[in-house]
Amino acid sequence: MLSLDILADQFINYLLVEKGLSIKTIESYSQDIARYFNFLKENGIDNIEDTDTAVILSHLINLSKSGLEARSRARHLVTLRGFYRFLVEEKILKHDPISLVDLPKSTLKLPVVLSVAEVQQLLDAPDTNTAIGKRNAAMLELLYAAGLRVSELINLKLNDVNLEVAFVRVLGKGSKERIVPIGRHARDKIDDYIKTGRSRLLKNIASHYIFVARAGNPMTRQGFWKLIKQYATTAGIRKKIAPHTLRHSFASHLLEGGADLRSVQLMLGHVDISTTQIYTHVARAHLIKIHEQYHPRG
Repeated sequence: MLSLDILADQFINYLLVEKGLSIKTIESYSQDIARYFNFLKENGIDNIEDTDTAVILSHLINLSKSGLEARSRARHLVTLRGFYRFLVEEKILKHDPISLVDLPKSTLKLPVVLSVAEVQQLLDAPDTNTAIGKRNAAMLELLYAAGLRVSELINLKLNDVNLEVAFVRVLGKGSKERIVPIGRHARDKIDDYIKTGRSRLLKNIASHYIFVARAGNPMTRQGFWKLIKQYATTAGIRKKIAPHTLRHSFASHLLEGGADLRSVQLMLGHVDISTTQIYTHVARAHLIKIHEQYHPRG
């Protein structure tokens, strides 16, 4: 992989030769790229492949905290969108991590993130006096506790969850496995569901899946998403949420609390985790410590 400085030079040369932009515009692009690269280097990132949506969002949050006006942040985002588009076109990157960040015509719009209080309201919405309510409460709690994708959540097996050590084993995109710690609240909800709710839903049917629907099958993504929207309405949440809202909230709350980018990336599954026995143990202990220290429900 080429160094960040070489990538910057190639991008600027592309803007000058291929796009024919003015010197003044190119200077603005150069300043934006330099500021972004300084942020990456300050956070120990020297490989562009290690950047993802969480890193970009953290950078934009940092720009906002530094006092940069919304219009300037929007221009900055335009620069980064062009840069990542260039990297994909040149086959330096396979995927564009900035495509999930929306840019309206007038202002900079980041993905919707729930506040800690709103998350609490959403997690309290299910009626845990019923077996279905216990299941749904456990699913919502785990989705937020571990920052899972909905598809990862519904496909979890019983042996993927270790309540004693407090972690879940997740099979993410590209069949990459990762270990994510969970907090006390998630453990308690899952334990209650397994002990007093799951068997009532199964009705003597065997299933490897932890969160079961009809005939012991896993819930569909659409079915679970419909539940989230219903509970959001019940909780009085007026924000327009999306399937990744709790995942975005998970990452944002950890970053805002002071967690380091590397740890959050590992928990989100954006960086490959070594399968060696030693590294797995080291990573697990470190992530559990980070999760307990910075996650609102750790």
